[in-house]
Amino acid sequence: MSELFNFGRNYDFHELVADGIVHGIGIVFALIGATALIFYATVWSSHAEIAAAWIYGLGLVLCLSISFTYNIWPHSRTKWLLRRLDHSAIFILIAATYTPFLQRGAHEPLILFMLVMIWLVAVTGILLKCVFPGRYDRLAILLYLAMGWSGVMVAGRLSQYLPPVTLWLIVIGGLIYSLGVIFHVWERLRFQNAIWHGFVVAAAAVHYSAVMTCFSLSQSSF
Repeated sequence: MSELFNFGRNYDFHELVADGIVHGIGIVFALIGATALIFYATVWSSHAEIAAAWIYGLGLVLCLSISFTYNIWPHSRTKWLLRRLDHSAIFILIAATYTPFLQRGAHEPLILFMLVMIWLVAVTGILLKCVFPGRYDRLAILLYLAMGWSGVMVAGRLSQYLPPVTLWLIVIGGLIYSLGVIFHVWERLRFQNAIWHGFVVAAAAVHYSAVMTCFSLSQSSF
């Protein structure tokens, strides 16, 4: 039974510390950023936009917090369970990040369909990770990337509702996430996990900036 929980490689002390620092920075900024975003939305935005801000903010903090807990936990049955939550939280983060942008044009059938589909795929991915833990990991990575870049299908329509700077920040964040996947799968590289999560935190920061410009610049004409 112990072999079941011997997944991945064991990181040494310095790797764990580096990874913990990266996660800690991400969580602190996510908490501050989510609080600021929700406050701003509550004061200036509609009920639908407030809901989108809450979904995004909670998704961001939840994902980073679960990732931190999972990655510092020693190999055990508990870590095996946390692994399911960690991989599932990625699906939640992708869908939650898309929500504020797609909500802007949700009155259009195509964009509303995209919003519904992104969450349906997220739920499907979560079920995949929970029902078949430890299997189809490569498929899950492809699914993450497919979800992340699926927005190009409605980019033209969204450009009518989002400022140009928001669209550019979305693309830049997506590129950072995609480049980080190289280190995510490069398991033999020392500090690989900390580097990968550094890309995650950087990309999340860029996407947070996109969400903020989406909310702030939408209050004025663009």
